[in-house]
Amino acid sequence: MTFSWTPHRFSGGALALDVANSVILRFDPAHSVDRFADKANLDAFPEAARRLCAERPDSNLRPLPLGRAEGLIRLREAIDRHFRAEALGSPSAHLLADLLDEIARALRAGETGDLDFETAMSALRLISPQRGGALKICPNCEWLFLDRSKNKSRAWCDMAVCGNRVKARLHYRKKKLEKDAS
Repeated sequence: MTFSWTPHRFSGGALALDVANSVILRFDPAHSVDRFADKANLDAFPEAARRLCAERPDSNLRPLPLGRAEGLIRLREAIDRHFRAEALGSPSAHLLADLLDEIARALRAGETGDLDFETAMSALRLISPQRGGALKICPNCEWLFLDRSKNKSRAWCDMAVCGNRVKARLHYRKKKLEKDAS
């Protein structure tokens, strides 16, 4: 099923994180959706990334050449495992080595402008201690994002979506408790 790539889908703050976040509800097997499983979504991603990604990838960002989607998926999963562990405060040399292997593979197979190549370059920039933001996990959707706020207090990947959902749930619970108490 195709869908629209909206600004919310690019709230990670870096191309590598936006690619990792292409799996919706990653830790809920009954509801998990891989947006890249549909070739039309995968092919539309580079154009949307050019317009919506905070990193503003190369204007020549293009869909993957035939036969390279599997490599992008391996890279995406290595990105998610490594940076999720880092955001949780448990970085692993093994996960970093796996990520570096996938980055090297993507860089060897591609060229500037290919989605997998540019995603690998973005992941390399994120590994750097000068990445320009704190790596966090959204408590609502569990997406990875960079908190570039001045005091590193950003709580959600996207305040307009996840922040509002959390606040609405809290408001509903509060009203329900008040109603049940009366």
